[in-house]
Amino acid sequence: MKKRVVVYKRVPPLLVARLQQHFEVTCFDGVTPENRAAFQAALRTAHGMIGASVKFDAKMLDGAENLEIASTISVGYDAFDIPYLLKRGIMLTHTPDILTDSVADLVMALILATSRRIVELDGFIRAGKWKQSVEEEAFGLDVHHRTLGLIGMGRIAAAVAKRAHHGFGMKIIYDDHKRVPAVEAEFGAVSMPVAELLAQADYVCPLLPYRPENDKLFGKAEFARMKPSAIFINASRGKVVDEAALIAALEDGTIRAAGLDVFEVEPLAATSPLIGMANVVMVPHIGSATAQTRDGMVEMAVDDLIAGLQGAKPPHLVDPAMWQGARA
Repeated sequence: MKKRVVVYKRVPPLLVARLQQHFEVTCFDGVTPENRAAFQAALRTAHGMIGASVKFDAKMLDGAENLEIASTISVGYDAFDIPYLLKRGIMLTHTPDILTDSVADLVMALILATSRRIVELDGFIRAGKWKQSVEEEAFGLDVHHRTLGLIGMGRIAAAVAKRAHHGFGMKIIYDDHKRVPAVEAEFGAVSMPVAELLAQADYVCPLLPYRPENDKLFGKAEFARMKPSAIFINASRGKVVDEAALIAALEDGTIRAAGLDVFEVEPLAATSPLIGMANVVMVPHIGSATAQTRDGMVEMAVDDLIAGLQGAKPPHLVDPAMWQGARA
């Protein structure tokens, strides 16, 4: 008898067919209030599940007594109750590495767009306001040879440092729980305490996973330490920032501008003050949203799911050491 798999995000037909070669597959195009009951009913007999953008807690998974593995099509895994999965022996896999370059590209795009006021001045032209050569009120900031402060120095931060240093001659400073000699050697990066980094950086960019200890890591005090000319870039997780404090800092000139791919609550409410701010560039959580990257992420997640349900150790367990006792 084939094991059962629930797919809860749109997956390319060829990869659905691949899953169907091994398992009985039930597909949902996302989880909505209308199909939630059917989704939870399918989970009750599922051995594996694959998808993204759904919150899973004990209440959601208590009835899924056969569940062996959850394969999330994302690098982040804060949608899952990790202690609960560990207690149940349910493996969790994710999709690291494959989206590194795409997210790093987006970070640089946000740095450039905020510095040169690309979105604002695009609107200036479209509104018919361009009547003569632009004057000082429309000037932006140079990016080259300025100082980029990275909070966290993992794979994505290193990829951003590479682009910033080699492409724009930027000085790289960073704060991490440990020194990273490779980035210091290759990019001249300098490790320093976060308070010093905030005071020196022209751009402050957290690239951290969301964990309880990172909740609202950036608040009023942190923005106050930044230069009035500094730009804040966030393409990691919205909840590492106190969004109300960020809005206040942008409104009162504590910092110059912000480039945001992520928000405290997503989708962003239409009533958010951020929407009316000319000094904010926003995109809807698109760090990995290229055709090539998303296809690669789905393929990786499918590979992990198949491996886990066939008794092998999935290559991309969130933390292999934690799942030593998990069922295979």
